[in-house]
Amino acid sequence: MAELPGLTPETVQFVLLSFEGPDEYSMAGGLGVRMKELALELARQGFTTHLVFVGDPDLPAQSNPHENLVLHRWCQWLSVGYRDGVYAGEEAKLADWDNTVPSFVTEELVAPAAARGMMTAVLAEEWHTAHSTCLLSDTLHAAGLRDRAVILWNANNTMGFDRIDWQRLGFCSQITTVSRYMKHIMWGRGINPIVIPNGIPSDRVHRPKPRAIQRLREAVGAEEILFKIGRWSPDKRWNMAVAALAEERRLGQDVTMIIRGGIEPHALEVLHNAHVMGLSVVDVRLPRDTKGAIEALRALPRADMYNVQNYMGDDLISLLYAGADAVLANSGHEPFGLVGLEVMAVGGLAFVGSTGEDYAVPYLNSVVLDSDDPLEITVALEYLRRHPEITTRIRSEARSTARSFRWATIIEDTIIGKLKYVAMRQNVRAPSNALSSAGRDNAHRLAAAEEAPPPESPASAGTGKPRG
Repeated sequence: MAELPGLTPETVQFVLLSFEGPDEYSMAGGLGVRMKELALELARQGFTTHLVFVGDPDLPAQSNPHENLVLHRWCQWLSVGYRDGVYAGEEAKLADWDNTVPSFVTEELVAPAAARGMMTAVLAEEWHTAHSTCLLSDTLHAAGLRDRAVILWNANNTMGFDRIDWQRLGFCSQITTVSRYMKHIMWGRGINPIVIPNGIPSDRVHRPKPRAIQRLREAVGAEEILFKIGRWSPDKRWNMAVAALAEERRLGQDVTMIIRGGIEPHALEVLHNAHVMGLSVVDVRLPRDTKGAIEALRALPRADMYNVQNYMGDDLISLLYAGADAVLANSGHEPFGLVGLEVMAVGGLAFVGSTGEDYAVPYLNSVVLDSDDPLEITVALEYLRRHPEITTRIRSEARSTARSFRWATIIEDTIIGKLKYVAMRQNVRAPSNALSSAGRDNAHRLAAAEEAPPPESPASAGTGKPRG
């Protein structure tokens, strides 16, 4: 087979499929962040990018936040009745997604691009999209367009693995994952995925203003600040972090921890344990803007833990990453560990686990924890107090590491190269090649249908509601 020519914005478009996305409604964890940032960086590099996700029911079904980025909010007609976020009404949304997304992508995204001589790269994410990825391959094949789309399906974690038909998924797509740790886990299922790491936006690699960090620390009032953010999941080792804080307080250290969890019930256990250990916990809702959040912290009574119970913007989170003496991203099972990388990007001091954090080097750019024993955190904190020069070195090396994991670099050095390889394996034709007769007829027919006035229907395509 002849080698594919360069994959450029003139020859390839991207279609990203994911339950999570950039809306606050659609953010439940690292997947939403990944989708938001990858889609935006692809668009910034000039690639036409479509992100299909389960979006906020009160926002437009389709919007264009960037000149090359189109957001398609799916399942909105269902989300109106499920206001608690992307995974509320999960099974109903999944059924609707499977029934409507494959035909939408085929008819309204791949076909028009094929008619213009372009290839489509489909990047689907997580178990929710596994079945629809197979259906999409079938639908494209039936339309004579399978050789115009390269399809990748990515595992960000192990959730839902038992609901996936791995043999069929591996036949219909190229399976990828985000770390060597995940690759080894998937070997146990007879799967050998390609590794494409997560990334961070280029503008995340920066140094927050020292004066802002100083104001934050003055507002909290403690000599040392710990910060932890993530879902209330046992995998995140919240109890380990709380027990380490209790030990620090028992040893007489003036330490306060700021925490931000999710909506999961594990929070009840963690906060109960904090009270049993004698820690004072103050629940707080912080203003969205950084200045207002700092003033709100200043007005609070002193406490061992501040439990933030509302959404926090990127600027405030980055300030906490940089201003904390340690950020406890101490997960016991982390497919990649995006938080640790985000901490590094602003020169923060990340305490990470030792699973999927491929970027972490102990005491060079982070502290790597090998157990769930809170004393491991205590020993590391004391070591860094005694060796401030090590802390300075870690913070400096951390930012250098983060630069290597910018999305712009990963797209150019990894994703494009892997796409070329997968396209050849899936017998995808080079963008300049002519379509087969059946494929050409179908592409022009579907493209013409897209331009025609829509039939009378109570639902728009962007809602994901079944047509007709």
